[in-house]
Amino acid sequence: MKIKTVTVIGAAGTMGRNVAAIFASFGDAKVFMVGRDVQKIRAVIPKSIASVRADSIEKKLIPADMAYLEAFVKESDLIFESVSENLDLKRDIARRVGASMRSDAISCTGSSGLSINALASCYPEELRPRFFGVHMFNPPYRMPLCELCSSDYSDSVLKEELRQYLSSVLYRKVVEVRDSPAFLANRIGFQFINNSLRFAAKYSDNGGIDYIDSILGSFTGRAMPPLVTADFVGLDTHRAIVDNIYQNTDGLFHDSFVLPEFVSRLIRRGCVGKKSSAGLYKTVRYDDGRKKIFVYDIASDEYRESIRYVFPFAEAMKDAIRMGDYRAAMKHLVKNHSSEAEICLGFLLDYIVYSLYTAQTVGFRIADADDVMALGFNWCPPIALLSALKDAANIDVLICRRLGEELYRKLNMDSLLQSANQSEYDYRKYLKSGR
Repeated sequence: MKIKTVTVIGAAGTMGRNVAAIFASFGDAKVFMVGRDVQKIRAVIPKSIASVRADSIEKKLIPADMAYLEAFVKESDLIFESVSENLDLKRDIARRVGASMRSDAISCTGSSGLSINALASCYPEELRPRFFGVHMFNPPYRMPLCELCSSDYSDSVLKEELRQYLSSVLYRKVVEVRDSPAFLANRIGFQFINNSLRFAAKYSDNGGIDYIDSILGSFTGRAMPPLVTADFVGLDTHRAIVDNIYQNTDGLFHDSFVLPEFVSRLIRRGCVGKKSSAGLYKTVRYDDGRKKIFVYDIASDEYRESIRYVFPFAEAMKDAIRMGDYRAAMKHLVKNHSSEAEICLGFLLDYIVYSLYTAQTVGFRIADADDVMALGFNWCPPIALLSALKDAANIDVLICRRLGEELYRKLNMDSLLQSANQSEYDYRKYLKSGR
């Protein structure tokens, strides 16, 4: 597959500008960066270049506004749409692209989980086989995961050629997923984050947000705690993802995607996270150079100084990890029956169960769960985490106790756990002794 010219639509956004840099650097393509405001595109080009650390691509990045879209589409071998996660907006773009796209070109959406079938149907019938979902993760230079999703119309031979291009030319780890809301990585990741929000509401009298984040710190396998991650993503983006899943799926874990009311309250106030003045957390900087982290207190509906909670189970785990004794760390977790340790263990078991269950329904291999969480979220992959816990306890018994025998059988957990007996990833890379 020869891709020499690419049009990226929505290139003023963080994902659009960074994907443009991937095409220009790894793909050595000329890239038309298209958006509503050409001045905004020009302003983000330095950030695009910096994202791949390659000044040489500057001459390949061509800024333009939407008035030139049709002309650029006609010239392009590949069109990549990266506008906001709004189905109506994406449909409008698809119709415009379809009206000008060459019969030998490929069109992709970077959607993180909207219906690929619904978008494909907006193209002329003869072009529908040439449309795919290509979901990359931010920042793509450091997060190599790419979820590839076909529609019912997609050409299977062309899909394999696109897979090879993404893998061999753009250096993506390609995981094929089914056309299902939020695909695989976000389905797993945002279920965990939303459950963290739900537990923050449940335990608001214990501290809420920073209390739960302290229970689920980096010693449990994530680069940042889950609610810090929610702020990083944006609470409005989080809501769009979990609402899409809740409204368009059903099943045993349906209620875990119900957004807590306090999050909607913050969004109404414009407090959506890092991209605004505040979110679940906010940083206050003083004239003398000091800064303090404040956290939204659900119970009082006000911000207060963030607390550094100290839990004996967590301190014991971190000490063991610091010494390189990961088995001891997991034993400290399993054998400590404080309420915080029980919450932590419950989250990790639920993460494993939900990941394995979802991988077989949304992905095509159980091992896909490991790939998407390691390379899309930088979290300890679920099968790797399963291995860590197996070293310290009878995992089958722990999970059966957690789920109950009826749900354990309904999920066919015996078969899932046998299928997940070996991970390609080393859990020691992800379990850290910091917060």
